[in-house]
Amino acid sequence: MRRRAFLQAFGSATVLAPLIGTGLLQPRGALAAEGGRAAFEARAALEALRLIGAGGAEQNAALTIKAPEIAENGAAVPIEVISAIPGTTRLAVLVDKNPFPLVAQFNFGPEVMPRLQTRIKMAESSRLRLVASAGGRFYTVFRDVKVTVGGCGA
Repeated sequence: MRRRAFLQAFGSATVLAPLIGTGLLQPRGALAAEGGRAAFEARAALEALRLIGAGGAEQNAALTIKAPEIAENGAAVPIEVISAIPGTTRLAVLVDKNPFPLVAQFNFGPEVMPRLQTRIKMAESSRLRLVASAGGRFYTVFRDVKVTVGGCGA
């Protein structure tokens, strides 16, 4: 197995070396989509909601935020967001008391079940908002999360 791995690596290097040497293959940075940049730079949750078009979002029980009630490390709070609303095309996560409340936004195709897990940063204890876009309408759900310092209540 070692010989096979060596030959594959050597073959790949032989093919890629001329491309890199001539400048045809260059490393580039990955960039996020430009649309919605202003919403990520908003300083207030209501402003961010307005900029993503969800100012009048109505509460809906078909949305779920799974997050710890008490987060011991605000730098990496695990969350799971789920939308059971048919035709959901976008999910946005906001933390009301963060300096920049819009922390994540995900777009989905029509055949995808909108469910994902991630870790977010929370500056302090705050209310989490999940906003879903489906059929041209916006829906929301809330979850309060306490952020502690080293496991001691703040």
